[in-house]
Amino acid sequence: MRNFYKFLGLTFILLSCENDNLEDFRTSNVIEPLPELTAGTADFSSFVSLGASFTAGFTDNALFIAAQENSFPNTMAKEFTKIGGAELTQPLMNDNIGGFLFNGSPMADGSLGPRLFFNGVAPTVLPAVPTTEASTVLTTGPFGNVGVPGAKSFHFTLEGYGALNPYFGRMASSPTASMLGDVVAQNPTFFTLSEFGGNDVLGFATSGGVGVDQTGNLDTSTYDRDGNSDITDPTVFSQVLTAVVTALTQNGAKGAIGNVPFVTSLPYFTTVPYNPVPLEDQATVDALNAAFADYNAGLDGVLASGAIPDLTADEVERRKISFQVGQNPALILDEDLTDLTAVNPALTNMRLTTKEDLIILLSSSFIGTPVSEDNPTLTNGVSVPLEDRWVLTETEKNAVIRATEAYNTSIKALTDSNSDLALVDLNGILERASTTGIQFDEFTANTTFVSGGLVSLDGIHLTARGYALMANEFLKAIDRDFGSNFEASGNLAKAVDFPVIYPENLPLE
Repeated sequence: MRNFYKFLGLTFILLSCENDNLEDFRTSNVIEPLPELTAGTADFSSFVSLGASFTAGFTDNALFIAAQENSFPNTMAKEFTKIGGAELTQPLMNDNIGGFLFNGSPMADGSLGPRLFFNGVAPTVLPAVPTTEASTVLTTGPFGNVGVPGAKSFHFTLEGYGALNPYFGRMASSPTASMLGDVVAQNPTFFTLSEFGGNDVLGFATSGGVGVDQTGNLDTSTYDRDGNSDITDPTVFSQVLTAVVTALTQNGAKGAIGNVPFVTSLPYFTTVPYNPVPLEDQATVDALNAAFADYNAGLDGVLASGAIPDLTADEVERRKISFQVGQNPALILDEDLTDLTAVNPALTNMRLTTKEDLIILLSSSFIGTPVSEDNPTLTNGVSVPLEDRWVLTETEKNAVIRATEAYNTSIKALTDSNSDLALVDLNGILERASTTGIQFDEFTANTTFVSGGLVSLDGIHLTARGYALMANEFLKAIDRDFGSNFEASGNLAKAVDFPVIYPENLPLE
């Protein structure tokens, strides 16, 4: 019996120790409650978002319902509703197909057509017909999301812009309305302004620089308004930016403004390498080099003659064509080279690409293929140069970067001088995404085409998860400058709630 009591005593001691350890464990693993969400000095009761395609939620080369519902302003608005904000009204498309009908028919050239989807091998166009008629004006406005794909800075104040852009035309309050006017009429208490300036360089870049760098030209009526392929003069940009922000803040509204990323860091420009031409045997290489021998000799001849005073030895060397076994640069036309055809008509503006050139994504489907079935020896990018529109040359790339830097200087100056404005460094975010990657919850996201998680199948616009990350960056900037606590209170978008790739079989509505 004495041993039994000893056993009970030992058991009690052990249990006591275990309970103490359990209490220590419980105490050390208590999850502190998150603070209550607060708005700080911001008022989200009337929120509007003004911008271009990123604001609209454009993705996979189209605008469609599911993408609009995952737009970054809509994601932000869901957080705003927790502290007095209203649901964001959006000009939803009719379907999850994307694209427009024009008088009942799709565009003959395939533009403004259905979205892309991933077929397991590559992005491809959804085999469906759009149901959204471009001429149908929505009557459910006003809309809090005034994101208009394709809009340049000076389009934001252009009255009657809906006649030029069906995305705005279907949401405009009247045929003579402007994007800015429709936003200001809602008397917002808080706003976002994003991608303001993005399209001012993007069209030039995606067209391989076929437009004009209009720096120094303040007359926007002379710009390429249909193709949108010109670079907007930085002074024009700055003037319009000031006018837009002045109008948005005139009644005391606060806002967050995103700067302009370097579009040249997007996979549309970085996926195809500068040396995309594989040559596997010496015989092919020798034949190509023999074919260009006279061309190279002609360059030396013009230089030696002095007939073109501006021609330098460095340019002659850059223009010479020479291939080798392995990966080779592509043969291109470069309009910025010195014109030699007056001396020798055979010396066209050909050269091979360098590491500083950006071959655009769409060219990947035909580089190295025969120009025609009739003559398979003529090969795109090898024996026949790629047209200028397929390559953003170093000169053209630098024009895009200079303009972007000028735009961002104006944006920073404006936000620095106004305490009611928060700056969101979208340029820095894209730079990190395209180099080291960005941690988004448990995912490391980057700009690798298709698999990176941030950029959609068109190589330019973001995925739903990318837009969620963008929403979070805006919310963090609002926390920083206006004293809200979206991040600290756990009210940021979660990566797992947003898809990276939309499936082919989305419900049509």
